[in-house]
Amino acid sequence: MDSSSVPLLRVRDLAVSFKTTGGDVDAVRGVSFDIPQGETLAIVGESGSGKSTTAMAIIGLLPANGRITGGSIEFNGRELVGLPESEMRGIRGASIGLVPQDPMSNLNPVSRIGTQVAETLLAHGKATRKNVAAKVIEALTAAGLPNAAERARQYPHEFSGGMRQRALIAIALACSPKLLIADEPTSALDVTVQRTILDQIDRMTDELHSGVLLITHDLGLAAERASQLVVMHRGLVVETGPAAALLATPKHDYTKALVNAAPSVAAIRARSIPARPVIHLADRPDVAAPAAPADNIVEVRGLTKHYPVRGQKTPFVAVDNVSFDIPRGQTVAIVGESGSGKTTTARMMLRVFDPTSGSINFNGRDVAKLDKKQLRDFRERVQPIFQDPYSSLNPSFTIGRIIEEPLVAYKRGSQTERRTRVRALLDQVALPTTMLRRYPSELSGGQRQRVAIARALALNPDLIICDEPVSALDVLVQAQILDLLTELQDRLGLSYLFISHDLAVVRLISDRVCVMQNGAIVESAPSEQLFSNPEHPYTRQLLASIPGNELQIA
Repeated sequence: MDSSSVPLLRVRDLAVSFKTTGGDVDAVRGVSFDIPQGETLAIVGESGSGKSTTAMAIIGLLPANGRITGGSIEFNGRELVGLPESEMRGIRGASIGLVPQDPMSNLNPVSRIGTQVAETLLAHGKATRKNVAAKVIEALTAAGLPNAAERARQYPHEFSGGMRQRALIAIALACSPKLLIADEPTSALDVTVQRTILDQIDRMTDELHSGVLLITHDLGLAAERASQLVVMHRGLVVETGPAAALLATPKHDYTKALVNAAPSVAAIRARSIPARPVIHLADRPDVAAPAAPADNIVEVRGLTKHYPVRGQKTPFVAVDNVSFDIPRGQTVAIVGESGSGKTTTARMMLRVFDPTSGSINFNGRDVAKLDKKQLRDFRERVQPIFQDPYSSLNPSFTIGRIIEEPLVAYKRGSQTERRTRVRALLDQVALPTTMLRRYPSELSGGQRQRVAIARALALNPDLIICDEPVSALDVLVQAQILDLLTELQDRLGLSYLFISHDLAVVRLISDRVCVMQNGAIVESAPSEQLFSNPEHPYTRQLLASIPGNELQIA
């Protein structure tokens, strides 16, 4: 047989089950697909559909309670099912690279970034002690990290979420593997860096004739980057075919539901957007603040945050003279690339960080001047939804206790009333009540994020600061959460600060958008005005970088 006709990866009738306290759970059932040399295949489906479990089975990294119960996995003509762990270790990293889903928990917190890249290179003989430093810089640069030599000396906690994801991508690509398994490789990245990373993966595929298994909930990305698409639902493959054609004319009801739920930058929010003038603070540094409407729940003026840098006299300016308002009952979105200052701004608004200068007024009060009791009241009225669904949940608490915790802390209701409220919150975020006794480690990334959202809603706050609240969610649940946030806003008069790198999502939910670059707001306008007529070059660059934008998926 001609070796060129043999797929790089051949999966046949793969079955995976997990042992749980309630018995065996069949997570993957009879999955089959091929990845030819030099091709990209994408697997899409909702959280818990078996996408990541399939990937972990291929690379031999199933959890201790998981096992392959049937089927075959052939890589380069070699059967991987049943292969001793000692042999699998030689394949991982060198021949099959992995970009894991979570950029926060997959890096060693006490080891420098450069050291972690070097370990991979040295372990597989891709570098020597003499040239490993240069190879590390090369790998970090290829993954889109600027100032790679400086970044290599830093620790994971000094990186933003997107920068950590790029470090993981550098580790995965360092040894030029024949197959790259990319599990949501760009979910934490802004669209400009996302395009850089995906272009790098494409170059690797072309130059090395490698294959890519792309796991994503972004249908636009799948259509743009993959030649073949596999749709999974509840552990089964329900539809497969050429990516663009399958998404353009889906046949299975579940695929149709995915396509219909996918946000598109072409979509227009149903709500009416008030017309307001465009403000260019970067172009007019003398302008300290926008004109304030009569009723703003939040007014931010001249917000600045400096960080000292080891070995340097000049501090790093993370946020530079930022000013904006959040009108009561509306959504203001902040967009920009990783490291632009979005999350730092949010944390100052939560008083996790104190600003170097400037002010944040909430309901007419300066947040920096609140006493202990006032700060407690403030934190009851302002709730966060954090970017990372892994580290923001206590791993030793059950899901029921996690959601109930704010109610207990603020002495809301009796125990029976709190349990009823917790069940209602689970229902609001599309989670079954069977989750109550589970722990975060037993949930998928998307399920954990839904728990975090339920916890934020528990106290019926006035303002929710949403830091990438749907980046870990599949499109079906993402649509449910965005609908839920909009419904709650309409019904309860909630206000949102919505931080995201997903401009399609931002267009669906926001009334006004602020674009940040290098710590400063460079453009601010009503949502539809900004998307239909962007004025700043950086805004236009962001819009042009959205994956699948030209394909009009949705």
